[in-house]
Amino acid sequence: MSLPQHLREESDFDQLPHNIPISATIADIEEKKGFIDYFMFVIEVKTKGGSKYFIYRRYREFFNLHQILESRYSPEDPERPGPNNCVLPTLPGKVFLGNKQEIAESRIPELNTYMKRLLGLPTWLLMDEALRMFFYQTDQDSQQKPRALRRLRPPTRKVKTVKPKMDLFSSPRAEGTVNNQTGIFPQSFVKIIKPLPDSDTEGEGESLTYSCLRCFLLTPSGVDTRDVCVQEDLTIQPTYKDLLSRMRNVFKVDDIAVNYRDPEGDLIRILDDEDIQLMIKESRRQQDKVKRPVNQFPWELHVSLASDLSVYNSEA
Repeated sequence: MSLPQHLREESDFDQLPHNIPISATIADIEEKKGFIDYFMFVIEVKTKGGSKYFIYRRYREFFNLHQILESRYSPEDPERPGPNNCVLPTLPGKVFLGNKQEIAESRIPELNTYMKRLLGLPTWLLMDEALRMFFYQTDQDSQQKPRALRRLRPPTRKVKTVKPKMDLFSSPRAEGTVNNQTGIFPQSFVKIIKPLPDSDTEGEGESLTYSCLRCFLLTPSGVDTRDVCVQEDLTIQPTYKDLLSRMRNVFKVDDIAVNYRDPEGDLIRILDDEDIQLMIKESRRQQDKVKRPVNQFPWELHVSLASDLSVYNSEA
């Protein structure tokens, strides 16, 4: 990769665009219920121009970014890096067993250190497209609102909490007067001044948005149809491992295979992430022919018993 000479001079930083990220800190973690349940890191990003915003990233996105940067910039000999090489900070490794929330919490200090050192590398590396896209606030990021920002709250002293006095005249109430005495009375004896709201949850905010996936379990005894709803964007491409794990949990069967139907109606078995990509690509081609609800994925999943090959020669 050829880099302009002017980005290697002393005034590198001054010549960077204002939207370049210069610092990032994990503000909290949030649980998401997608094809599998997982935790995302809520990250506050600050740019050279002074703006701040939040992005949401999984550990696997950190891992993918690190692999890309390693392939582009890591020197073959760390003792003798070339002009377009640099030694990258160490990314905390994968953890395969344990409580997901505890794992996510334990990674926060290490990931904060990783991002600090990453954004402190030579300024020409900050122009890398993969790095900029990682810290870029996508439309999906901007539509989310952090539930809490525990890691950004400054330490405070414990103080006595004084509850504000309730304004009785602004709350729903029923009053009555007898012998110049006003107070609360049984319903049959009072006049309703202000009725109760229709719903106890009125004004509590919007509910979470879910997307649904139509799934068919094909067995010798028939077809079991399920709509699986997840907190995932319709554009998501799940991994084969996540999809298989979710289907095992949905249908309570371990010995299964996942498949999709091609335009001719034949079942195509899915074996890896590339097959997932092919399925989604094929479904988008057929999307105009099959109308689906706006919150339903454009592809369907056909689940069969791994040992049963007869379903590949029959219609579901």
